[in-house]
Amino acid sequence: MRYRNKEIEVADEIMEESEKLTSGGKDDIFQGTIGNEILNPFVHRLELETTYDKIKTVFLTVALLPIRLMAITVLVILAWFMACIGLHGMSEEDLRRAPLKGWRRQVVPWLCVVGRWTYQAGGMKIVVRGKQASRQEAPILVVAPHSSFIDGGIVYVTGFPSIIVRRESGLDPYIGKLINYTQPVYVWRDDPNSRQNTVKEIIERATSKEDWPQVMIFPEGTCTNRSCLITFKSGAFYPGVPVQPVCIRYPNKLDTVTWTWEGPGALKLLWLTLTQLNSSCEIEFLPVYKPNEAEKLDPKLYANNVRRLMAEALKIPVSDYTYDDCRIISKAHQLHIPNASGIVEAHKLRFKLGLVKEKTEEDLVQTKCERFPEMVDFPKFAHLLRLDENNLAAQHLFKINDKHNRGIIDFEDYVFTVMAIANANNALDMVEIAFGVR
Repeated sequence: MRYRNKEIEVADEIMEESEKLTSGGKDDIFQGTIGNEILNPFVHRLELETTYDKIKTVFLTVALLPIRLMAITVLVILAWFMACIGLHGMSEEDLRRAPLKGWRRQVVPWLCVVGRWTYQAGGMKIVVRGKQASRQEAPILVVAPHSSFIDGGIVYVTGFPSIIVRRESGLDPYIGKLINYTQPVYVWRDDPNSRQNTVKEIIERATSKEDWPQVMIFPEGTCTNRSCLITFKSGAFYPGVPVQPVCIRYPNKLDTVTWTWEGPGALKLLWLTLTQLNSSCEIEFLPVYKPNEAEKLDPKLYANNVRRLMAEALKIPVSDYTYDDCRIISKAHQLHIPNASGIVEAHKLRFKLGLVKEKTEEDLVQTKCERFPEMVDFPKFAHLLRLDENNLAAQHLFKINDKHNRGIIDFEDYVFTVMAIANANNALDMVEIAFGVR
């Protein structure tokens, strides 16, 4: 009966949280941090806060934007025309069978020049630090963090390397010509074996004796807000060859480029970027990373070590978030589920602390002789769950459940939520079960 009452209380709280979400309250699931310290890399807030910024944007929209759009349009058409000439008479099979040679290969440097002019026409200054390695030194370029469609400008700096792209993008009659000129590795969404085939082709390109372009990969697999490096996918590391890490930074006062799952759309970002007097993008080539024998045998280990190296260079933390977590949070947002990212993160922390394996909360329910204390502070929380108070993961778990930052949580509420999601098969199930969506 006690837990039935608690279920009703939690349901009421969910309704209250949902109302806050609908009205844009501070408990939105995409808030910049979870608790006080846990980052959410999938959110970006962009507003023109000062009157000066608003007036400047209006003025430059009228005085500068049309000129920039005209210049960019002319340059894109020029690049498209050059790509059409370079690809004339070539089939898709030709592009996949062998690297470009002769005069077709000589078109590439000119495409890179026009591409860089296009970015300059938009007010984007690209600063390059370090030196790009040759294909013989590093067949694969690993680029992070991936935060914007504007990141695509790196292909003009790196000499048109082969990119990983959806097949549909290559079919576009305009931008598809430029994509195809990189001789990309296509991802076929309708093919159930697409992932295996993509990895196979990456391995073939990276280990080929022919003069293929370098392969460029964004291993995060999705855009983030650059607050951390999320889990790297292993595709770039399966070949076991040396890679060159490449870091991207946007050291601008107003961040008009970050394109995440929750934030401004592409058109708004493009408009605000083109109405800045100037913007800057820094591309840093780090030294080539040569894998040891253990890393060659374990792509995940290889990926994690490269990620750690890049995070140190960028001076940002790493995060256990993955692309799948991003999809889960996005789905939860569509379902109007509050604090979905907190639920996913809490489960990860419980797993890390051994609470999932030991079924600590379940044992507490089965063996308790009296009511749990309704409100507990962190020392009591740690004592009940048999956790070390100095453990950072334990502290984070408490903060996630401390919804009002009062230093106390409803312990029965915590236990009830844990028990409710115990039967979930995956993270999205956890979110749906915890908030009674089903």
